[in-house]
Amino acid sequence: MAKRAIRIKDIAKAAGVSVGTVDRVLHNRGKVSAKALKKVKAALTKNEYRPNLIARTLGSNKAYKIAALLPNHEQDPYWGMVYKGIIQSKKEWSHYSVHINTYGFDLENKSSFEDVSLKVIKTRPDGILVAPIFYNETLPFFEQVQKKGIPFALFNTNITESNALSFIGQDLYQSGRVAAELLCIGQKDAGTFGVLHVDEDLEDSVHLLQKEKGFRDYVKEFFPSGSTIESLNRTSSSDFSFKKKLAVLLNKPDLKGIFVSSSKGTETAASFLKSHGKNGIRLVGYDLLSKNIEYLKSGIIDFLIHQKPEQQAIEGISCLANHLIFKKEIKPINLFPLEVITRQNLRSYLGDHIEHHPTEITKIHTN
Repeated sequence: MAKRAIRIKDIAKAAGVSVGTVDRVLHNRGKVSAKALKKVKAALTKNEYRPNLIARTLGSNKAYKIAALLPNHEQDPYWGMVYKGIIQSKKEWSHYSVHINTYGFDLENKSSFEDVSLKVIKTRPDGILVAPIFYNETLPFFEQVQKKGIPFALFNTNITESNALSFIGQDLYQSGRVAAELLCIGQKDAGTFGVLHVDEDLEDSVHLLQKEKGFRDYVKEFFPSGSTIESLNRTSSSDFSFKKKLAVLLNKPDLKGIFVSSSKGTETAASFLKSHGKNGIRLVGYDLLSKNIEYLKSGIIDFLIHQKPEQQAIEGISCLANHLIFKKEIKPINLFPLEVITRQNLRSYLGDHIEHHPTEITKIHTN
């Protein structure tokens, strides 16, 4: 038989006080004598009283504003998946009077982040979800929101000194180690490994540097001597020297494999390998973007590490909403598992987990 829910009048009876007194204690309003307060708290503890937070929230007129500060989703399909998660969160939390506004900044323009972040602060949100891909530019932003007492959560990239309410994402250092392990499987001899960063400002991209460090540390441990790691960074699509350097790297006879640090970069690298007839080179990259799925199925990409960008956004909004509405204690670190996708387990991930266009659905599901 289910245990009957404890009501406020039950607490009042147990404490020997009025219902109004219990109400004032629970909602921290009005004056309550020290003696009555002690009695009510004792009765609450003894009866294991738990307030109905959902009913309380639905009965209030309080509305909350959450700002989502992230790169323009039209510039990169990875951020398109993030945006999809934000849209889903808008629907889920609208019943609790939570209004979520998205503020997109130029993925290739640091000053755009500074401008948009100032705009966010001026809107005076109750909470902020931010993807801090520009390390140096986000630090002043964090200082400002902390001065204003605005709680904020990070996703995709963790800035440990930010004092954020929570970080939602993956252990990026460990992610790099996993990528290295995937390239080292079956390798007995030392050789050359390639690390590619595509269209990124590497010095200001903590998330990519963490991945590369994890990769380098693993290779150093696995091949303590003899192996070399060549890191190439394409700063823009017009960086022609990158193509020349990559062609030289791919022609090295002792090349063991290529690790690409981003999802969009994975597509670029796979396209390059295909056009140069280098399909046999082991390639590890990120995420179930539509083009990456095609290259994985055709054998050009060997492994994809799934970062679940859509789910990161959903969890980030949920973290802030639960903190603001229900005053829940939030985990400071919410790490997602490092899921490795291959041709053999790809089918189990198809569906809502991937970025696709309507014209591509038939192709994906009929193979």
